[in-house]
Amino acid sequence: MARIVLGLEYDGRPFHGWQRQKALPTLQESLELALAQIANHPVSTQVAGRTDTGVHAAYQVVHFDTTAQRPLSAWVRGVNCLLPPAMAVRWAREVEEGFHARYSACRRRYRYLLLNRPQRPGLWAGRVGWFHPPLELQPMQEAAQCLLGWHDFSAFRAAECQAKTPVKLLTQAEVRQDGELFIFEFEANAFLHHMVRNLVGNLLFVGKGAWPASHLKTVLESCDRSCSAMTFTPDGLYFLGPRYDPAFELPEPSMLSLF
Repeated sequence: MARIVLGLEYDGRPFHGWQRQKALPTLQESLELALAQIANHPVSTQVAGRTDTGVHAAYQVVHFDTTAQRPLSAWVRGVNCLLPPAMAVRWAREVEEGFHARYSACRRRYRYLLLNRPQRPGLWAGRVGWFHPPLELQPMQEAAQCLLGWHDFSAFRAAECQAKTPVKLLTQAEVRQDGELFIFEFEANAFLHHMVRNLVGNLLFVGKGAWPASHLKTVLESCDRSCSAMTFTPDGLYFLGPRYDPAFELPEPSMLSLF
């Protein structure tokens, strides 16, 4: 039995999220069906971070076990021939049995791309979020700093979240601007369901002047979802991948500057 790790990228729009759902196209189902054809037996995958409908991934990691003896190229080129166009395997590695795509990850990263202009996106439709009222960068940057460290993030947690604890360590919360594009960066040991989209929604309330920067700390400390702003759209959300111990010798993410 061999344990294989894959690095993936995908456009989340054609899929109803990562996890298998009855009678709906999902990323997990698409990948497992393709892998099963190459392995010639059913395949079950474990993923570093499950993404919702419409959420993209620049660097997703999965692992699976197989009794099939195949060259690593078969798990890349062969599987890619069988996957939908919006999903692709970037690389494949064989690892020790102790590796787990989810539980071996020590941190995870997300980026949200937001177009801030009066007109909705055309070329980037579905690939960026859109907010038409003008935004101020500095108040959002100031507000984001209160999120760093260990906190109970219940105020930014979806009602259906299944995480055992809402307490997470956020090590990066940054906002920068490139013309009409605002870029939100988050890194944590783990994220709650809808946490990044809720953080972005709250920061936009600060950016448009509805709240002072200090109010985000009040929302955080309330641990009350009803005190928080709306869940923002998934369109501009990208999973930038997990971080693992270098001892696993997995490829580092590349080309992330394009996002």
